[in-house]
This record gives sequence, C-alpha cells and structure tokens, in this order.
Amino acid sequence: MKLQKIILTTLLASVFAVAGCNKQGSSVDTTPIEKSFSSADATTKSSADSVVTEIKNANYSGAVADLQKLAANAKLTPEQQQAIKDVMAQVQKALTDTASKAADGASKAASDLQNSLPKK
Repeated sequence: MKLQKIILTTLLASVFAVAGCNKQGSSVDTTPIEKSFSSADATTKSSADSVVTEIKNANYSGAVADLQKLAANAKLTPEQQQAIKDVMAQVQKALTDTASKAADGASKAASDLQNSLPKK
C-alpha cells in the first residue's frame, strides 16, 4: 500500500508539473494590446501591461480577469476595444488547450498507475 501511495504521488506531481510548465512560448499574440495601449493614460497602460505580463507568463486565467477589467473601462477607443476582443479570444483558446492537455496528462497518469499496480 505504501508503494502505491508513492507511485500515485509521483505520477500526480509529474502531471501537475507538465500542466504548469507548459510555457513553450505563448500562443497568444500580445501585439494588438501593446500597440493600441502604448499611448494610453498611465493607469490604463499599466492595466494593459499587466495583461501582457500575465499572458507571457502563461497565466491565462489571470489574463482573462485582467482583460475583463480593462474592457470595463468606458474611455477605450474602438481600436483598444477590438484589441481586447481579439486577444481575449486567443487567451480563451490557449486556456482551453492547456486544460485539455492537463486532462490528457491526468488520464495517462491514472492509466499508468493502474498498469503499475500488482495484479491480483
């Protein structure tokens, strides 16, 4: 039983490591946000910079939250609104892809665990 716990712990840790370290380069292009907010007021530009940082760190759930806050700003130009929509779509796709990869990894880990257990 102790061996099973060790194996399970190791497999789960590897699944979370793969899911968490999947930063092979962001699949989200932050250029629209960077360009459209480059001349924005300091507070708005800071919020946009925060979005870019979240995306580059592959923190897509944080980026979605920051994009929603940024989108709530009533003083956005049409170009800025479009940039937010475009980047939001990319972030949501990246988030879905990351979740799918994590689910696949968890499924494989569970299968590997079953295969590693002694047969009765």
